[in-house]
Amino acid sequence: MTTDPTVTIATGPTTGTATPAATPPVVGDERLRRWRLVLGGGEADGTGRALAGTDAAMDGALTALYGRQGQGGDRAGRDRSAGLGASAPSVARWLGDIRTYFPSSVVQVMQRDAIDRLGLATLLLEPEMLEAVEADVHLVGTLLSLHKAMPETTRETARTVVRKVVDELEKRLATRTRATLTGALDRSTRISRPRHRDIDWDRTIRANLKNYLPEHRTIVPERLIGHGRASQAVRKEVVLCVDQSGSMAASVVYASVFGAVLASMRSIATRLVVFDTAVVDLTDRLDDPVDVLFGTQLGGGTDINRALAHCQSRITRPADTVVVLISDLYEGGIRDEMLKRVAAMKASGVQFVALLALSDEGAPAYDRDHAAALAALGVPAFACTPDLFPEVMAAALEKRPLPIPEA
Repeated sequence: MTTDPTVTIATGPTTGTATPAATPPVVGDERLRRWRLVLGGGEADGTGRALAGTDAAMDGALTALYGRQGQGGDRAGRDRSAGLGASAPSVARWLGDIRTYFPSSVVQVMQRDAIDRLGLATLLLEPEMLEAVEADVHLVGTLLSLHKAMPETTRETARTVVRKVVDELEKRLATRTRATLTGALDRSTRISRPRHRDIDWDRTIRANLKNYLPEHRTIVPERLIGHGRASQAVRKEVVLCVDQSGSMAASVVYASVFGAVLASMRSIATRLVVFDTAVVDLTDRLDDPVDVLFGTQLGGGTDINRALAHCQSRITRPADTVVVLISDLYEGGIRDEMLKRVAAMKASGVQFVALLALSDEGAPAYDRDHAAALAALGVPAFACTPDLFPEVMAAALEKRPLPIPEA
């Protein structure tokens, strides 16, 4: 079958029926332009297309980052020149360029690639660099891993960048988290034999609609539902136990934000513990998640057993406590002791939640043997997005099955 090379025809796997393309076909010069930007020029790209103006500038920004094809050069056999130079001003100009030519989501990906491919992490120690970058969770993780090495002149700029990201996350997540958990706490404290002033009349009427007597135009309430007296007393305790090894950077950022939100709720006593081979209790910093983040130290090994021992020693009301372990489960401590400690906490009445990651980064790498061992104890381990976390916590507070996402 002969087709126009500028038109795409999609056919079904068995019927051969033409299927409309998801987007309009790209034809002529525009197709060559796109292929030229993808292939990067050179003798072997086959497009014969020259770029000018904005396209040339965009191509230059891409070439600076992706132009070097490994150690062997590009497909034409030439080692194409690439790189941003070893100075903050040249990198800052490049960052300005990519923010001009690409959307924010693409800029963030290119920044991460520049840090990984071209070793630009050390340049983030310079204030002019930090002022030029597009701030996101991944950049915050990089800054946290570098903050011990930052010169004094850079630290305040770094805190400003981190605070901008944290404020945006808190604004997006706080309202829904408080509403979801407040509802869960209210439901968990309802009583079935309330005093008259404690009756929840709306729910009582709905629960007894089947007992409506038309001849008397009334409902006979066989079951009363009460919400108990409003109280400012602490009703639940939450312990966030967060792995701060290097691979967990995004999870540390989100856990710090959620920790601050939970700590702002009077009816929940919140504790935040971070660990590698050492354990650091950051509960006293929860009023400011930026202080929490700068109290962490990303990298190092992992001793989950030691961290859980610390958390276990702080539990005073097991039946009203939720422990959330956020870790990829690569245990460098005593594996059997870790599992015994989890089993002991569950036996005492603690609700135990194991999250392999708390981020939007997709499926994480994790220790499958340890995950299976936890599942055998009745603690399924799964990755959780920030948007799902309030629902997970609500289920744990109400002691109902967790909303585990499908694999």
